[in-house]
Amino acid sequence: MKPQYPLFYHLLLLLLILMMALPLHPPLSSAAGAEEGRRGQRRLVLHPVVLIPGNGGNQLEARLTSEYEPSSLVCRLNKNGGWWFRLWFDPAAVVLRGLTRCFAERMTLRYDPQIDDYRNAPGVDTRVPYFGSARGIRYLDPHLKHLTEYMATLVSSLEQIGYKESNSLFGAPYDFRYGLAAAGHPSQVGAQYLSDLKELIESAAAANGGRPAILVAHSLGGLFALQLLIRSPPSWRRRFVAHLVSLSTPWAGTAEQMLTFASGNALGLPLVDPLLVRAEQRSSESNLWLLPAPKHFGAEPIVHAAHINKSYSAFEMPSFLEDIGFREGVGPYTNRVKPLTEKLEEPGVPVTCVVGTGVDTPEKLFYRTGGFDERPEVAYGDGDGTVNAVSLLALESEWSGSANQSLNVIRLRGISHTGILKNGAAIKEIIGVINGINSERKQLVR
Repeated sequence: MKPQYPLFYHLLLLLLILMMALPLHPPLSSAAGAEEGRRGQRRLVLHPVVLIPGNGGNQLEARLTSEYEPSSLVCRLNKNGGWWFRLWFDPAAVVLRGLTRCFAERMTLRYDPQIDDYRNAPGVDTRVPYFGSARGIRYLDPHLKHLTEYMATLVSSLEQIGYKESNSLFGAPYDFRYGLAAAGHPSQVGAQYLSDLKELIESAAAANGGRPAILVAHSLGGLFALQLLIRSPPSWRRRFVAHLVSLSTPWAGTAEQMLTFASGNALGLPLVDPLLVRAEQRSSESNLWLLPAPKHFGAEPIVHAAHINKSYSAFEMPSFLEDIGFREGVGPYTNRVKPLTEKLEEPGVPVTCVVGTGVDTPEKLFYRTGGFDERPEVAYGDGDGTVNAVSLLALESEWSGSANQSLNVIRLRGISHTGILKNGAAIKEIIGVINGINSERKQLVR
């Protein structure tokens, strides 16, 4: 995936739309590749696969109630009569400025300090369709498949090696606006998702002869997968999870996320005003989770603000949030989110990270006299175009020398954050990893 963040905040998938307009290189679609997959399937007993999308990587539906108070006549007229409609992804919100405003106010979350948790905007009910199925993660809009493809290529490639949807292949979409919180803090939506994901994994194993599942998680989905594992008893992990395969996961956040909070992020799309979506992006609990982690980004300044003569490293995040005008985010970040990033605990199951490198990735932001409402100058470094290399590779430094944790990192040069889900070479590598896991597990149970 939330370009991941891209690996990902809410409009990250808009960049994917532009990328989708380019010719694709379908993995394992050649006769040789397909035959290779079939030969592999004849040799292997498949472990079920559960796909966990990234930020913005699945459909999200909404319904407006009588409590909804639209900010404009356009939003009032576009109330959909109380019926469920697709909130994410809605192409009209990209094209029409008035609908962009409606989209943003309906996507916006509210942090309630009285309950120390997040909730939807008043009058907006949301739901995640197709949980358990890959239907909602293949495309963000089934009527615009070519423009809104997300995991369709990966799903098709898994089917080519013998996986069958809702039989041995499952999807675990979620409301990606919400995140998780540190111990002692409620997180109703995020915690419910982990509970549902846990049940799905157990059901997948039961439907496949008790074989433990392979979790394949993109971008933000990798953070949720790791939290599920470390919050579950070791006996449960050993019984139900064979392997975690993470794709482009921002283990330590991204530098670009500071641009999202400071100025809004339309990812260069000329029809979207980043300031229109900035408040919505700031309200996202998961976006706070994707801010750069001090432990890995260190004390090197990321944001330079000439108009107030200040610089901010990952250690100065509370000051940064206050100075950009988002004081209400300081408490949730400090108390709920930051503790999640201070230590990436070992999950006790094998982990393989597949990451892109060698793509120019925002590393430093320079704001001039115009302040945070203007676009900064950007200095680039290594990464996948969205996630910095230091974050993609954070598990190497966290778990180096561990005798109890198996970790394999596969670097794919020139592969972008969302390109990893459709590039032919990347998909071939991912399928190879999954075939290898099935082969290894078969030998273990002999």
